[in-house]
Amino acid sequence: MPEHETTLHMGWNFNNSYARLPVSLFTRLNPTPVQSPKLVILNHPLANSLGLNTKALESITGTAILAGNKIPEGAAPLAQAYAGHQFGHFNLLGDGRALLLGEQITPSGERFDLQLKGAGPTPYSRSGDGRAALGPMLREYIISEAMHALGIATTRSLAVVTTGEFIIRETELPGAILTRVAASHLRVGTFQYVSQWGTAEELQALANYALERHFPEVSANENRYLLLLREVIKRQAALIAQWQLVGFIHGVMNTDNMTISGETIDYGPCAFMDAYDPATVFSSIDTRGRYAYGNQPQIAAWNLARFAETLLPLLHTHETQAIELAEEAISDFAEMYFHNWLTGMRAKLGIFNEEKQDESLVDDLLSMMGKYREDYTNTFRALTLGQFQNSILFGTAEFTQWHEQWQARLTRQQQSDAASQQLMRNSNPAIIARNHRVEEALEAAVRHGDFSVMQKLIDVLSNPYAHTSEQDDYAVLPESSDLPYRTFCGT
Repeated sequence: MPEHETTLHMGWNFNNSYARLPVSLFTRLNPTPVQSPKLVILNHPLANSLGLNTKALESITGTAILAGNKIPEGAAPLAQAYAGHQFGHFNLLGDGRALLLGEQITPSGERFDLQLKGAGPTPYSRSGDGRAALGPMLREYIISEAMHALGIATTRSLAVVTTGEFIIRETELPGAILTRVAASHLRVGTFQYVSQWGTAEELQALANYALERHFPEVSANENRYLLLLREVIKRQAALIAQWQLVGFIHGVMNTDNMTISGETIDYGPCAFMDAYDPATVFSSIDTRGRYAYGNQPQIAAWNLARFAETLLPLLHTHETQAIELAEEAISDFAEMYFHNWLTGMRAKLGIFNEEKQDESLVDDLLSMMGKYREDYTNTFRALTLGQFQNSILFGTAEFTQWHEQWQARLTRQQQSDAASQQLMRNSNPAIIARNHRVEEALEAAVRHGDFSVMQKLIDVLSNPYAHTSEQDDYAVLPESSDLPYRTFCGT
């Protein structure tokens, strides 16, 4: 080993609170070593914010850690147990191909999970090999970082390492491991697991842990568990509204993919909508459109109701009163979501104040976009920049009438035209992770070993609200095709 390998300080600072929870919630397990790990991408800004030494991570030892071949000092690897409603059906689940290395304490005192995805089989693998393919891991890297740049709460990607091994799916694919960073991996499904198979003491311990980790401001003198429910509802109402506002479709909103922290997690069959259509589905397995774009708010409410059910024993000693408290809390979700969404839509149109007619103004625009199959992101981009060329919609009498109403609406606020346009620039991304651009990057990386296309895409996506001429090429739509775009779970 080169001399410098032994002298580089990695910067690990683990404090593993989840490992101190009841042992029924996890299984201690080391990653399964791989043959020939190679670091193909490292998130330098994220590594720095975590207090990690990028040069050390790029070393042979660092790559071995990111591949699961070496355990960093202070780590406590484990596979988490959880359950979940998958397409409405309840199942016992768990980390089938992921291991939580531990919790890194950053120089600023924040706590983040570091998880290796594709690290080998666990007791929850359900006959799977516990591995992951390079394409889906790079896809998660790209889109999670794009979501972060959009200002949307999300897990993030620290690194992707190829394993030097092939995995068998429908074909033979190159293997890889992703290092995922999260505020935590606590899920609605974690609570469902304990509610179904744990004890009352374990449920209370998990709820107390969630409160201490994510909502430390909640007072012990109040109904802490009702406040836990309300805070999770609040965060999810804000998150789903953000998804809708940028046209993001998660694709697999099972309860095990809804976090307590309010972060977006699990970038499997996700994608961004092109032509506006609430019925848009990309996932190959969502044949009935359960998780279509327009259904995401309702599914979120359904998932939160399942979370509320797990907390009933903690909400009140009498079941009837516990149910009443839970139902009242869940009933607030729709109003919270709608408020967040409409506020966001106002911002996308440069509107600062509120009028009752704003909802119809937004609905009329969306209706026209759907009628003429207009691109969601580019329509708002055109409104922001005042560029109304190359679009069927902008040449119609309907749009002309709507545009006059919109301009009249903008006069009924105190803010200047310049302030209004700046609000639109800050609210409407010039670019998103276009599906054809993501596929282009993945093909170059997976088939040809060329990661430059991906790196360029990530660089461009890192500042989506810049509205610069350099972004123009990445706003261009794909060529029309008779075949619908399909995404697949990253198994």
